[in-house]
Parts: sequence; structure tokens; C-alpha cells
Amino acid sequence: MQSKKSYTVDQAKQKMESFCAYQERCHKEVIQKLIHMNMIPEVIDVIVVHLISNGFLNEERFAKTFARGKFRIKKWGKQRITQELKQRDITKTLIVNAIADISDHDYLNAFHELAEKKATTLTSSNIQKNKKQLTDYLLYRGWESHLVYEKVRELYAE
Repeated sequence: MQSKKSYTVDQAKQKMESFCAYQERCHKEVIQKLIHMNMIPEVIDVIVVHLISNGFLNEERFAKTFARGKFRIKKWGKQRITQELKQRDITKTLIVNAIADISDHDYLNAFHELAEKKATTLTSSNIQKNKKQLTDYLLYRGWESHLVYEKVRELYAE
């Protein structure tokens, strides 16, 4: 049987500094990592405070970076981004601020590009099936339903 490695407080702090420096993290991820490292709650609190006060951990910065990245790279809509941030225990205010950073112009351009690109890949002779696939695809990615249904109507206008 393999025993888990134990860490001193300083070792854990260093490890978490590297963890946070590599990529933006939310408090929940850091706390889960520390629990996984078998740190006691008192030490977890001390390390989290240390990371925040030294600029390694910042939920606002995390939320904005996360929202920008998921929008630009994965082409997620605002609903999916909001849902994912809520799962990471990010506050409503920070979520609203992060979403507000995405310009409406870029948002709509990305939506139309994504919808049109996906529509060209749907080759079923059954138009209803193509409509459903496109709708499901866009809704899953978190785009607002009114945008999705409007775009599907536009692309498949009889």
C-alpha cells in the first residue's frame, strides 16, 4: 500500500504558488488541490490567504480570463460560461463583470460564424434533422435560445 506524500506548510505554499502561476485558478480548485494534498483546514486557510495577498489567487482575474478564453477558443455562449463559473463558486457580481467584458459585436460575429460553419457540416437530406442538430449544438455551447432559433430559421428558410 502506497502512503500519500506529506507536505510542510512551506512546501505546500510553494507548490500552490507554482500551481497558480501556471494558469489562473479559482479558490475552489486551490482548496480541492490542498485537500488532495492532505492539508488540514487551518493550513488550507493560511495558504489561501497567502496566495491571495501575494497576487497568485484572484477570483475576478480568474473569472475574466476564463470567460474570455472559453468564448474565444471554445466559442461558448454567455449561458454556458455563466453556468461553468457558477459551478466553480464564483460570485454573481464577478460573473456579470466577466461576461460584460465580451463585446456584443464580437459575441454576435462569433455566433454567426459558428452557426454558419456548423450548418455547412450538416449533410443529411432531412432538413428537420439538420435543424435539430444545429439547434442542439448551439444550445449546448450556451448560446441564447432566441439567437439560436432565429439563426436556424434564417439558415433553413424554405
